Amino acid sequence: MSADTIFALASAPGRAGIAVIRISGDKAGKTLIRLGCKSPEPRKATRATLIDPTTKERIDDGLVLWFPAPRSFTGEDVVELHIHGGRAVIDSVMAALASIGGVRPAEPGEFTRRAFGNDKLDLTQAEALADLVDAESRAQQRQALAQMNGALKQLTDDWRHRLVQSLAHLEAVIDFPDEDLPPEVADRVWGEVRDLESSIATFLDDAHRGERIREGLSIAIIGEPNAGKSSLLNTLAKRDAAIVSATPGTTRDVIEVHLDIGGYAVTLADTAGLRATTDDVEKEGVRRARQRAQGADVRLALFDGSVYPTRDHETSALIDEKTICVVSKADLLNQEREVELDSANDLWPTHFISVKTGFGLDELLRRLEDVIKKKFDGSSSVAITRVRHRVALEECLSALKRSQSAALPELASEDLRLAARALGRITGRVDVEEILDIVFREFCIGK
Repeated sequence: MSADTIFALASAPGRAGIAVIRISGDKAGKTLIRLGCKSPEPRKATRATLIDPTTKERIDDGLVLWFPAPRSFTGEDVVELHIHGGRAVIDSVMAALASIGGVRPAEPGEFTRRAFGNDKLDLTQAEALADLVDAESRAQQRQALAQMNGALKQLTDDWRHRLVQSLAHLEAVIDFPDEDLPPEVADRVWGEVRDLESSIATFLDDAHRGERIREGLSIAIIGEPNAGKSSLLNTLAKRDAAIVSATPGTTRDVIEVHLDIGGYAVTLADTAGLRATTDDVEKEGVRRARQRAQGADVRLALFDGSVYPTRDHETSALIDEKTICVVSKADLLNQEREVELDSANDLWPTHFISVKTGFGLDELLRRLEDVIKKKFDGSSSVAITRVRHRVALEECLSALKRSQSAALPELASEDLRLAARALGRITGRVDVEEILDIVFREFCIGK
């Protein structure tokens, strides 16, 4: 752990009414004195005038908060400066701090990394903090808060505690063969191992819900050229994200917008029109459209209402259980009654919409909300939110399975030890150095 005292802007950059600068380290209190402030009462906002330690000029009039170690976010002495949020004020305070010896700007994630190093939080809680800062939907917020409160930590710690106990009992059987330990000791061990294996396997069989909530659900709009895909994207995004033109093949690449649908983060993608073509650029666009459709959680298959009930074969071939069929340009259809009859008799229920008149758009959004919520049915407050969590649990599960078929009890014991280490990596109990950089590299500065 670095001995330097660090500082950073903890609030968002740019003009604002209030900005917050955080200072952490052994020199935090002395730094406050160098800025012309008396030591305030701990955890009590105190009005103070900040002075440049070099020029002795007044920088700002703000509030100061003092959090002595260890009762602070990082576990070190921490100072927060609540100042006016003008660029000149912020730059002046930052420059003043940088001029003090032994005080330097923080690296991204360095505050949280120090909190981890001082046992203020574990790795899952540190990751949850980053997720909470990045949360764009209510579902992401709820999931991050649950993980910050220790939901995943408590579950994996409980599994690890049970596993370590089983390992201790198994090693007692191995180390003291002449002690005539009751046979039920070994029976208890393997009964507990089987129970842990079942619990972890069930937890892993979650359709990647936690990762999908964190990263956002993927929805791809597919269809032939001029079916109205870009118009639908712009309407749902409420802005002109894609170029709309009567010229077929205008969209050549995947265009993405991020939306909140029913409290869930969604990435909606407009794709190139599906058709056979000799144009190399358009051909690449069609390839990417198919690729995006293949990987999407939900597809909106759009058919041109001006030629309906004719449906193009390229789009029809991609319809499956994760596809919502949509007919655009419903204002060009002759009778609304025909729409209702056709929808009722269709193998794949179809939504008829008109971007021009707004017809059917509310119903389509409600259908999307229903589909998204069903995909997250069964989501609990405890979730796997990152690939590294899943990999560690899979390694643990594999070791548990091996232990039960090991030829020797010593080999079984080693497998249980490997399983416990895999669980420990999730919270950072073991082998943390190899993953610390991965965990903290994407943090924003000031966290």
